[in-house]
Amino acid sequence: MSKLNGNGRDVNKIVNAAVTEYHSKPEELIPILLKVNQELGFIPAEALELISERIHIPESRVYSVASFYRMLSTKPTGRHVIKFCESAPCHVAGGREVWNALLKELMIQPGETSPDGKWTLKTTSCLGVCAVGPVMMVDDDIYGNLTPGQIPDILEKYE
Repeated sequence: MSKLNGNGRDVNKIVNAAVTEYHSKPEELIPILLKVNQELGFIPAEALELISERIHIPESRVYSVASFYRMLSTKPTGRHVIKFCESAPCHVAGGREVWNALLKELMIQPGETSPDGKWTLKTTSCLGVCAVGPVMMVDDDIYGNLTPGQIPDILEKYE
């Protein structure tokens, strides 16, 4: 019997496709997890179990890897994921003020998802574009040279 996640997606089918794509190799655990995370928006417990079974490694190891990397999530995420850079260059360039504006607009804390399921807020140590800090990423879109006043307009683009 296939297991469906909360969005009606077939977890078994998605895990099988990811594992097959990477030839059921234990050393391909991270790419497999990335693929499942991309397809489902997170890695549910049943996917962790299926991956463990299919590539023959302990479920505890699969969970450890899935929960270690910030680009992966074992909890459902919002339709839009915001990653805010909290590195020193972004902080020095005014990141704290932008961060406070973001918290005020979203009314959630880091690691949380908004009650309507629209936003998930995460912090990251670097997005790799330090020259244009402060920086945040919304889904795959990067915004640099941020000011607090830009936050409402940026978020409105995702309505």
